[in-house]
Amino acid sequence: MIRRSVKVSFPVAFIFGALCLFTCAHAHADGPAATLTFRKIFKSSYPEFVEIKVTESGAGTFDIRQLEDDANPQPFVIGAPLAHDLFALAAKLHNFDGISLDVHRRIANLGQKTFRYEKGTESHEVTFNYTMDPAAAQLLALFENISSQQRDLADLQHAMRFDRLGVNDALIQIESDYNSKQLPEPERFLPSLDQVASNEQLINIARDRARSLASRIRSAH
Repeated sequence: MIRRSVKVSFPVAFIFGALCLFTCAHAHADGPAATLTFRKIFKSSYPEFVEIKVTESGAGTFDIRQLEDDANPQPFVIGAPLAHDLFALAAKLHNFDGISLDVHRRIANLGQKTFRYEKGTESHEVTFNYTMDPAAAQLLALFENISSQQRDLADLQHAMRFDRLGVNDALIQIESDYNSKQLPEPERFLPSLDQVASNEQLINIARDRARSLASRIRSAH
C-alpha cells in the first residue's frame, strides 16, 4: 500500500493556524465562568438554610430548607440584568478578597451569612452576622429577595400539584411579597399565574387573585 502524505498549501495552513491562535486566545481570555454563592444559616427560623449559587450567565441553583432535611439544590435561572447587578456589587466588595463586613459590637444573632466568589482557582469568601456596608447590604437584599422569589414560586407550584385548597394561600404570600417589592423578577410568576387563572378546578377566589396579579405584573413590566 502506498501512503500519500497530505500537503497543505501555505494560504490554507496560514489561515488554519491563525484560526487556532484566535480560538485559543479567545478561550484563554474568557477563562472559567465566575460563580457567586450566598449562604445563610439561621437555626430555629424558617427556612433555616438558604444557599443560592449564580454564574455570570444567570444560571444557578438554589437550596432552601430546614437543616435536618437533605441537601436538594434545584436549578434555576435569573435574567442578565439581575446577574449583572449581583456581580457588580461583588466587584465593589473586591469579590470578598481580604474584607471584613461584620460590625464589631454585640448584636443579636440574625443568622450567619456568607458571600463567596469563585473563578477557576480563585476563591474568596466573607462571613458576617450583620453589616453596615452599603454594597454588602444591597447584595444581601438582592439574594434575600431571590430566595423569597424562589420559595414563593416553589410553594405555588407545589400547591398547584398537591394542595389545590392551598393555592390561594400561596398567592396571598406572592401578592404580599410583590407589594413589598421583594420579588426581583415577578414576570417569572406569569406562566404559573396564567395556569391558575385558567384552571376551572380551582376555587374562584384563587383564579381571580392570580388573574389580577398577572395583570398587575404585565402592566408594570
